[in-house]
Amino acid sequence: MADELSKKFLRRAFVKTVLRRTFAVLTLFGLIYGFAVVVYATRTIYKVKMNYAVVLERFGGKREAVTAVGWHVRLPYFTRIEQEVSLMNQRLFLSNQLEPVRIISKENVALWTSAILTYRIRDLKTWAIENLDPLSILQGDYDGIVKDILQAQQVNQLVSEREVIKEKIFTTLKSRPINEGGPTLEQKYGIEIVSFVLKETRFGDKLVAATEEKKRRELIAEAENYAADQEASRIRKLYAAYLEGIQSLQEAIGRGDRTGDRIIDVALFEFLTQQKWAAAYEKNQEGQHTIVIQNTQGSPALTLPPPIAPAKQSEKK
Repeated sequence: MADELSKKFLRRAFVKTVLRRTFAVLTLFGLIYGFAVVVYATRTIYKVKMNYAVVLERFGGKREAVTAVGWHVRLPYFTRIEQEVSLMNQRLFLSNQLEPVRIISKENVALWTSAILTYRIRDLKTWAIENLDPLSILQGDYDGIVKDILQAQQVNQLVSEREVIKEKIFTTLKSRPINEGGPTLEQKYGIEIVSFVLKETRFGDKLVAATEEKKRRELIAEAENYAADQEASRIRKLYAAYLEGIQSLQEAIGRGDRTGDRIIDVALFEFLTQQKWAAAYEKNQEGQHTIVIQNTQGSPALTLPPPIAPAKQSEKK
């Protein structure tokens, strides 16, 4: 009996010991994990990724760039991670907008354009230590240079010579000083200008509508001018044929006075002219009849009222 009680007591003691040790191990693991979380959250131990850098501020105010890839340790409360900087290619939009922005051309015509600058940080000390909020300052300089060049161009150049203007802006951004005697963008910010692209250059909707209306009117005017030229050509041909017909008629009937190599009969010419005029007159008058009487001294033409209808004449009888 005593042996059974001792065995039960030993089993209970063993179980309690195991439970206490398990709880102690879990508590220790939790404390270690919590400490690691606190350390990581405060970035006492921090990691520098590839193509990234960290700007570290020391207790005495000194700032330095950490570029070595891997894990690093800093003293808490005595050092501070100021910023993390990407060293990969980055984009910068015109006016910091994805959508096109409004500019004014040299002829005071409004256009919409968008552009992208691609750059890479090469000198972290110049970028992050010598410039306060460098991205904002770079945005202002970039917008000013690009808009100065775009707004100095004519409308037709902005639309039809985009390639030339794009290369001109790229050269200016990369190598020309911001101001005379000053640094370039690359020197001022410690960056490398990789590329520049004009995404879009277009007119406003109202200007597009006005341009289309102008083109429509030009096409109508051109068609009218062509029709007028065709009519003038037809009239010239008819006139030449008319004169040739008169001359042939005179030669056929053997009349006329010879002047040089041409045969002229003034009376016949005037008669035919009157007949031509009368025919034209009849075509352009309604309800009238024209009788032309031959007269070599002038062009008498009598306009008579329209004849009475047969029905009305029978009534009078």
